[in-house]
Amino acid sequence: MDIDRKDGRTANQLRPLSCTRNVLNRAHGSASWSQGETKVLAAVYGPKAGTNKNENPEKACFEVIWKPKSGQIGKAEKEYEMILKKTVQSICVLNVHPNTTTSIIIQVVNDDGASRNFLDCIFPKLLPCAINALCAALVDAGIPLKHLAVAICCCLTESGHILLDPSKLEEQRMKAFVYLVFPNSTLSVLPEEALKVRGEPMEHGLITSSTHGVMSVDDYIRCLERGRAATSKLSDFFRRNLQSQVQSD
Repeated sequence: MDIDRKDGRTANQLRPLSCTRNVLNRAHGSASWSQGETKVLAAVYGPKAGTNKNENPEKACFEVIWKPKSGQIGKAEKEYEMILKKTVQSICVLNVHPNTTTSIIIQVVNDDGASRNFLDCIFPKLLPCAINALCAALVDAGIPLKHLAVAICCCLTESGHILLDPSKLEEQRMKAFVYLVFPNSTLSVLPEEALKVRGEPMEHGLITSSTHGVMSVDDYIRCLERGRAATSKLSDFFRRNLQSQVQSD
């Protein structure tokens, strides 16, 4: 059944996307990512020699710092930093630059008026934008990657409908939501079997999943299916954006 969204989008339609790399002069890599009125800037510094305490010196270390548009960071921002760090560790090749630390700064430029909601977290459109900006910045910095990643937010309304990439008004009426990060579908010269994990194509996998609120297993699977279907559009946008900027360089 079609859902009437205030901004005219369908239930599976994303807000307009925009991405620009190499936006900061002093960073080793940087990118801005916008979805609708939400905009996040990611900056990569490093790798530099040495690792932080309690980190494995035989692998590359990453630290993520979240900077809100205004005010101090709290519990939600700390959770975002943890999710981002685990996502980076999953997609980066960690044995290329052992005993080094790469710092990643995430700056919220425009949060579309986001504030804390009844789920005690920042409105959920920020984290997927941050992950997408981060991946573009890692590419810009030349950090070795296993593959790219694309992130999306799926929300469950009180009426049981699933909406992708919720707007500010829709976020205020949600029952629960889930962040989903998928491997970016890739083009490769490697044999097809080399791009499979346990017989499944890499893009059928899941890198990160974080759920807030209460949803049933069936609702979570529906979110997973909707999110995975939408990532093909994100992947195509990512690829076209990177190719166009490489050609312009």
